[in-house]
Amino acid sequence: MDRRERALMPPSGLAPPTLGRFALEVKAVPEFCRFVMKRRTQGLPKGDGHPVIVFPGFLASDALTWPLRRRLSALGYWNAGWRFGTNLGLKPGLLAQMVHYVKSVHAGQKRKVSLVGWSLGGLYAREIAKRIPDRVRLVVTLGTPAARDLHANNAWRLYERLNDHSVDAPPIETNLMELPPVPVTSILTPFDGIVAPESADIGSGPTWETLKVRGTHIGLAWNADVLRIVADRLAQPEAGWGPYRPKG
Repeated sequence: MDRRERALMPPSGLAPPTLGRFALEVKAVPEFCRFVMKRRTQGLPKGDGHPVIVFPGFLASDALTWPLRRRLSALGYWNAGWRFGTNLGLKPGLLAQMVHYVKSVHAGQKRKVSLVGWSLGGLYAREIAKRIPDRVRLVVTLGTPAARDLHANNAWRLYERLNDHSVDAPPIETNLMELPPVPVTSILTPFDGIVAPESADIGSGPTWETLKVRGTHIGLAWNADVLRIVADRLAQPEAGWGPYRPKG
């Protein structure tokens, strides 16, 4: 087992966030309002125009990632949503369709594609990068479960009701413990009410890192600190990845 695999070894006895913490996810509403009202991107590094695809979380769609994508457009990136409607889980054949989509963006833009995935969307982004690493520039995940135990969250029961497989037996051949062979940044919040924060921790290594921000799990898609980190990661030279260093 190499270091990339050890980075995703599950903590023992990991439990989902408490119901009290889950209830505090309602704070995502004022977080959204603040993010939408403050449209400024001053002080953030400008993009080089390379393509970025943002994958929504479970039960979310491109509508909820639009505020983040709008900021990325303002910074100079070509970007798009995942374009598969509401994310109801990893349906049979969906991963192949997403891989084809990323390949088509890569062919059309003639540049490697960066993948940003929110929660379950981050699992998609990592799996796509494993299959076509030659077309993916980097991956950033937001509150994405990383440990083998995918029951350390408050969404797995609903997920299994909407799908014909358990959360730890997806309809694809994969090793969920393995990171893709491209740079990966995992962003988590210690106040997460849906996913156990520890399960989103991939540790740190030569080309992967874990960063923490304040806020809710739902609000990670419209969090100013997340935007700052994402902008910094995307602005790195394609062959010059380095760990995140906060400014000031």
